[in-house]
Amino acid sequence: MRILLIGEYSRLHNSLKEALLLAGHEVTIVGNGDGFKSFPVDLNIDAKFSKSRIPNVFRQVVYRVFNYDFARIEYGIRFKRILPTLKNYDIVQLISETPIQTSINFEYRLLKQLRAQNKKMVMLCSGTDTIFMQAVADKKFRYSLFDPYLKDNSTVFEYRQALQSLTPKYKNHYRKMLPLISGVIATDIDYKIAIDGKPESLGMIPNPVNIDAISFAPNDSSEKIVIFHGINRWNYNKKGNVFFEKAAEIIKAKYPEKVEVITAENLPYSQYITLYNRAHIVLDQVYAYDQGYNALEAMATGKVVFTGAEPEFENYYGLNERVAINALPDVDAIVDELSALIENPAEIAAIGKRARAFIEKEHDYRKIAAKYLGIWSKS
Repeated sequence: MRILLIGEYSRLHNSLKEALLLAGHEVTIVGNGDGFKSFPVDLNIDAKFSKSRIPNVFRQVVYRVFNYDFARIEYGIRFKRILPTLKNYDIVQLISETPIQTSINFEYRLLKQLRAQNKKMVMLCSGTDTIFMQAVADKKFRYSLFDPYLKDNSTVFEYRQALQSLTPKYKNHYRKMLPLISGVIATDIDYKIAIDGKPESLGMIPNPVNIDAISFAPNDSSEKIVIFHGINRWNYNKKGNVFFEKAAEIIKAKYPEKVEVITAENLPYSQYITLYNRAHIVLDQVYAYDQGYNALEAMATGKVVFTGAEPEFENYYGLNERVAINALPDVDAIVDELSALIENPAEIAAIGKRARAFIEKEHDYRKIAAKYLGIWSKS
């Protein structure tokens, strides 16, 4: 099967591609590398000119003043240049309804042409796109990444892109995309909740994790317990980092001889992975019901991850024991959970083993690829 994957989000398409290649399929990824994370792509549409030294200064000023990134136009132009070669694929999968990330009308024209020259197209629900943000606005969640903005509108800069998904033109774009696609696939419990009951829903397929590339290491905490907190300032509030930072300060003061806290900010994926390899505990995110990629890959190595692990997640997978720590938007609750682990280090190793077993059972990239192939063939 010839498969074309458009866009990237936290390594989802790269992990899927690796499994599909093992199964003998031909796979091409087109994208910009997902920003500073710089994930591999086969055909790169990144805005190299707009992001070069001198134009980037002007670009940043324009973005802060007018909330417009003119690199988006370059993404579209670069995609249009390669569009004639992107044809005769059996399946085209979009990471979202705006995988090219260009201006919305240009985006639609490019995607409409892409659909016309290929056999089938599906779309993922995997980020702060229209259908997820509408679910947030409709209060389908007990808490959400939108909460900090509702409490403090000064955080609007961080939420501009997410809020954009709720504007009439983006909602209209989503509606116009529906006739072009065979359906929408949710990639975790958060997105499943958002799309459940929609006629376009094709169900949920968990995120694929390349377990062959990630080694399990027994989580031995006989010496100092290392707590890792990775921060991306672009989504600082959306991830609930303020709760982790406050909790980490309390823990450092409470257990000065027992813990070490590592904080890393805005790092490329490869550097991020290298630093957190030292950790026993990873502070990932608060405003989620399920785990994202950083959490899943940390769990695969046997680390204890503070992340989304709500009852909806546990019920879906039929879990009776914890494979991750559900991180609530509550400093005291996080401190209590960290304290319990520090005072009972054997539990760190036990959760780590269960986390790896869970990833192997539910997120093995080969099993996940088979699920995608099944849905693609039926949709």
